[in-house]
Amino acid sequence: MMGEMYTKHADKYAEAIENNAYNALYERPSTLALVGDVNNKRVLDLGCGPGVYAEHFVKQGATVTAIDLSEEMVELTQRRLGDAVTCYSQDLTEGLPKESSDQYDIVVCPLMIHYLEDLVPLFTEVQRVLKTGGTFVFSTHHPIIDFEDDAFNNYFDVERITEHWDTVGEPVEVSFFRRSLTNLFDSLSETGFILDKFSEGKPAPEMQAVAPETFERLSRRPNFIFIRAQAK
Repeated sequence: MMGEMYTKHADKYAEAIENNAYNALYERPSTLALVGDVNNKRVLDLGCGPGVYAEHFVKQGATVTAIDLSEEMVELTQRRLGDAVTCYSQDLTEGLPKESSDQYDIVVCPLMIHYLEDLVPLFTEVQRVLKTGGTFVFSTHHPIIDFEDDAFNNYFDVERITEHWDTVGEPVEVSFFRRSLTNLFDSLSETGFILDKFSEGKPAPEMQAVAPETFERLSRRPNFIFIRAQAK
């Protein structure tokens, strides 16, 4: 699933997330805290966007492959890093057909899995390409944020939601899937992952100065969840 946020507005999106509150000062530090040391590691960056994570991993001494559905995001990553990263477009609902098994130490997937209705096919592929004992780290929407508690909603359903986000300075329609924690953890278990760490993240202290209202809100109520799991 891909909308105009990551195609038509790719350049504006890349600029927006570089230093904003939710991505740069909440999601990114919380995810990287789970990733840890990547020096001399082989890292696969799924849903790489404009290459912010890939650049971090390269600078930390990793060998990086970055994948995104959006051709525009792939182009931005290649422009950013050149030959320092292997980067290409792939529909992840179709797996990772270009990647061989048992080759990566770490797979990182920031804020992408909520665009997939069924997690099992991708998680199965991540398990395949990871080395035994390899690490899978991902972030996604917290289900309590997107769930509307009324008589017509079932928390345990996988539900498609369409909203308008103003990330790029104007409303852009974005569709994604809300799922229960049960669905998420069952998908990990079914594909052979062992849960290592569950986190609801923390806003970086710097956010208090640049976005005090957002800092206060995220300090009281999480917006994303962060998972680290180990491959068998």
